[in-house]
Amino acid sequence: MPHASPSALAERLLAWYDHNARTLPWRSLPGAHADPYHVWLSEVMLQQTTVVAVAPYFRAFVERWPTVKDLAAAPLDDVLTAWAGLGYYARARNLHKCAQRVAEWRDGVFPDDEDALRQLPGIGDYTAAAIAAIAFGRPAVVMDGNIERVIARMFAVVEALPAVKPKLKALAGRLTPVDRPGDYAQAAMDLGATVCTPRQPACVLCPWRDACEGCRQGIADGLPAKQPKPERPTRRGIAFWVVRKDGAILLRRRPDTGLLGGMMEIPSTPWRDDPPWELADAAAEAPVKTVWRPLPGLVRHTFTHFHLELTVVAGHAKVPELAKGLWCQLDRLDEYALPTLMRKVVRHALAKAY
Repeated sequence: MPHASPSALAERLLAWYDHNARTLPWRSLPGAHADPYHVWLSEVMLQQTTVVAVAPYFRAFVERWPTVKDLAAAPLDDVLTAWAGLGYYARARNLHKCAQRVAEWRDGVFPDDEDALRQLPGIGDYTAAAIAAIAFGRPAVVMDGNIERVIARMFAVVEALPAVKPKLKALAGRLTPVDRPGDYAQAAMDLGATVCTPRQPACVLCPWRDACEGCRQGIADGLPAKQPKPERPTRRGIAFWVVRKDGAILLRRRPDTGLLGGMMEIPSTPWRDDPPWELADAAAEAPVKTVWRPLPGLVRHTFTHFHLELTVVAGHAKVPELAKGLWCQLDRLDEYALPTLMRKVVRHALAKAY
């Protein structure tokens, strides 16, 4: 246990936060409760995404949909399109479902305790704790990656993530104060983001330095320990760049469930590990019958669990042949929810097909 009482450590961290809090578009000033809608929206966006990447998306969302009721009333396609580029698109679908649930069942008012928050779509333990603490002042134990790192170093926890997560949360619970729990949670996040960084932590600037067991033992830089990640497999597929006589290209909606669910795509074969697709075999998966011209190069993209390599083939739709999907003029592509991968395919095709 650090050589200071939990209350003294909390007071010290809060004093540091009062002078060093990051200015973020969704954050209220120290000592004030934030808008629950802003806290929820930002926390969902920040899952697996950086603060720098999220900030412009957050501003655009709250400008377009100032309240959770406004977001609930928006068409899902509009939300997916506005989300495009943030990745992990199931978050956007759950975001919309959650907004509708709050708007319909609670008249736009978020519940103020963790148990009720966890009943909403897309809200897990971390997000529920963050909303309860930051928006409602509940003494919830908030645990993101930054806080896990701080706690692992404070208590010199050498066991590896992810198995050690429950232990880290229990240790964090010892330090979480009853007063200003939201500010405390954000202070711990800021400490991890700006001082107790993954590499070369600035221990000399840390308000908890003299209480940190990891620093005392000289092992802070190596904590938290992590299990080595398994090597990602590489999957492959063929994408079909179909052009109509008037220059429109063919788009298709992906199934609502699964990877990139509900997003628009350039039609493609299924993505598989082995064997690689041959064009003759892939023709059966094509959205139209035409002569296909392979474009030079590959489109590469990495998902959480695998790498993807797509060959792009180009062809012209025969009139009056119909295709499953919708036709889109190139200057209107931004109106559709194209994920980052598909934007890469578009850029590749435009560079190589014309």
